[in-house]
Amino acid sequence: MRPDLPLVSVLLPARDAAATIGAALESVSRQTLTDLECVIVDDGSRDETAAKAERMARRDRRFRLLSQPARGIVAALGAGLAECRGRYVARMDADDLMHRERLRLQVEWLERHPEAAGVGSHVRIFPRRGLRRGFRAYERWLASLADESDIRANAFVECPVVHPTLVLRADLLRTFGYRDAPWPEDYDLVLRLLEAGHGLGVVPRRLLGWRDRNGRLTRTDERCRPERIVACKAAFLARGLLSRCERYVLWGYGPTARALRRALLRHGRRPAFVVEIHPRRIGERIHGAAVVAPEALPDLPRLPLVAAVAGAEARARIRAHLHALGRRETVDYLCAA
Repeated sequence: MRPDLPLVSVLLPARDAAATIGAALESVSRQTLTDLECVIVDDGSRDETAAKAERMARRDRRFRLLSQPARGIVAALGAGLAECRGRYVARMDADDLMHRERLRLQVEWLERHPEAAGVGSHVRIFPRRGLRRGFRAYERWLASLADESDIRANAFVECPVVHPTLVLRADLLRTFGYRDAPWPEDYDLVLRLLEAGHGLGVVPRRLLGWRDRNGRLTRTDERCRPERIVACKAAFLARGLLSRCERYVLWGYGPTARALRRALLRHGRRPAFVVEIHPRRIGERIHGAAVVAPEALPDLPRLPLVAAVAGAEARARIRAHLHALGRRETVDYLCAA
């Protein structure tokens, strides 16, 4: 690598972020790893976002501003990525805050794990006042993921890596890129990397302050609607675990499992059996699939299994049961939510 090029490029798209971008950029400037550049992409802001970014660029030559008409997050990421010169690309959003040790710790992790595509971290969601129960639960769940095997095993429960915590190898990120899909571009990227066999790790520390606000894309973007997330999971399951077989075993038939079953039908995947623990359902048929108890699994054909239940405790019990049967997670079965 040329000595005049930065080790890390921070890729930061922004639109109408004047209220928060100053603090976000300051948190980048205070990193203990100083061999960096920050590529800011102003995506058609109508406020002072570009002016604040320009002031930072004048003050610190490591910061560069690109301005474009409002074209959306995927186009902004693509334009910024084309300008990144570092060996690693770190994602950052204009309303979040980096821990000052974030880049150092993540780059050190990547250099110890040359086989990995990238690494994320845990997050601290703020402000805490008024934080919704679902986001608190997601924060706790993310904190339970400690290594690459956890990321892979939980990839269909929720997105197992918060996008603005990711640091990725630049060449690999350019190969995969960001694409316009009917679901979030960040979850799409994570699942494509995992699908291709690339590992994603996690530094098990809270290295990003992840801002919760009413205008965040996860609340306003149509691609983040629950049905789009389920469609995303179904698409990758159909060409992954369920790629060799049109029939599968579905564990659970609550709202989570029903939504996933419907989404998988669009890919020609139908449950042959439904595993349930409710005694009144056992022996019935659901859309042609026989409902059986967990104890019946050893007697069923060895089909791939999707455990689609929402609760972490329920998933833990299912995993323990399947482990006792010699079933391998990510090979014979996956958990989804």
